[in-house]
Amino acid sequence: MAIANLHESRNWYTLRKNALTVEISSLQSQKTLAAYSQADNHAIKAKDEEEIRKFYKALYDSDEEYQGKYKDYTQIPDFEAEMDKIAAKYNDELAELTAWETAIDAQIATDSAELQEVDALLNSMKSMLSSNIQEDFSFGNN
Repeated sequence: MAIANLHESRNWYTLRKNALTVEISSLQSQKTLAAYSQADNHAIKAKDEEEIRKFYKALYDSDEEYQGKYKDYTQIPDFEAEMDKIAAKYNDELAELTAWETAIDAQIATDSAELQEVDALLNSMKSMLSSNIQEDFSFGNN
């Protein structure tokens, strides 16, 4: 009966080890997705900022009043407001992505710690069973 209980416990811990390994793999895929999403966020933000710069540069170049009033297109008051709007929009999205990645990292750390505990327990069980079997077979030889 004790052997059956040990076998059942060993099987349960082996299944848990496999489940944790799969979960960690899935979380690492999600972390990769989060990193790609952050890169996309930066690329889209840069594209939007470049469009604003081109618009205001063309506006500045085509209007003599602006050329007389400002040194360059970046001094046009609406330019800064537009750039700030874009920065705020994408920084909020980036903060959400960073929080998501941080949560994934925390879950990976938790699962990795549990996986190490399960591995240690399985190794301990294996060692205990091996020494008990050796003692059982050497019992009559002494």
